[in-house]
Amino acid sequence: MTTPTSLTDAAATRTVRVGTRASALATTQSRWVADQVATHLGLAVELVEITTDGDRSQAAGTPLAGSSATGVFVGAVRHALLEGRVDVAVHSLKDLPTAPAEGLVLAAVPQREDPRDVVVARDGLTLGELPVGSVVGTGSPRRAAQIHALGLGLDVVGLRGNVDTRIGRVTSGDLDAVVLARAGLARLGRLDEATEVLDPIQVLPAPGQGALAVECRADDPLAAAIAEAVDDPATRAAVAAERAVLATLEGGCSAPIGALAELVEGEDGEEIWVRAVALSTDGELSVRLSASGPATDAAGVGVRLAEEMLAEGADRLDDPPDRPPPTT
Repeated sequence: MTTPTSLTDAAATRTVRVGTRASALATTQSRWVADQVATHLGLAVELVEITTDGDRSQAAGTPLAGSSATGVFVGAVRHALLEGRVDVAVHSLKDLPTAPAEGLVLAAVPQREDPRDVVVARDGLTLGELPVGSVVGTGSPRRAAQIHALGLGLDVVGLRGNVDTRIGRVTSGDLDAVVLARAGLARLGRLDEATEVLDPIQVLPAPGQGALAVECRADDPLAAAIAEAVDDPATRAAVAAERAVLATLEGGCSAPIGALAELVEGEDGEEIWVRAVALSTDGELSVRLSASGPATDAAGVGVRLAEEMLAEGADRLDDPPDRPPPTT
């Protein structure tokens, strides 16, 4: 157990309230963070469940799409944190807007789960084994566009709901397959239900997928203690590069975006290698590039990669057909 030297004696004896969405996956993720805080800092913790706008729209069946969906699962939890109703907010990092939130700090990015996507299909099939015309469900335009791009002749339809609901659409026979994040199934102990793990060469994950974001108030000494106890520098560098790609492309590009960064050993030390793709919504056009650079400049590598993608036409993928197509 680490002694939290950055905490006052009074703060070191308080109960830390961890804000979380109420879904099974969110509470599982948040409970893991709470356990880390309790183990490494010796602090008492409790979970505080919060209903978000995203949860309400999901329950009502209201569709979420594109970058406008980013943050709908985050706002209410952040509001509770700023109001002092909770001390820590735990989010799936891919849901976190790229712009910083005033008064809050990203205290920790714990070690990441495998960020890849998985298929849960009837009869144990993979995407490539599904017959032409099979119906595949996903709530992600990024996944839909990349599945279309594979040219398998699959019918991709929108899908909402929690993990149980989505997989239930397959077991009931309503859908032939669904595509989900591997990390969610792993955290719920349900990986055995996946029938295929998708190679990033086929389907790049969302920026930040598989990682958690632990936020605190910027003026709370708890933030530094949690960073020391829970933050994983390699994961933070990787997601910094991916989120820099996303933030830069969002400035002039509404296309579905996938990105994945990895730390590798280079000749001059640790390097960050980033792959990214932007696609037209039907998957017929894409700009796919990669870049590498010093791990100490992870965000800079991501920015430069995104700028190259914009120069190659990432902002024109869904332009009318009489406009010049992207160059790649």
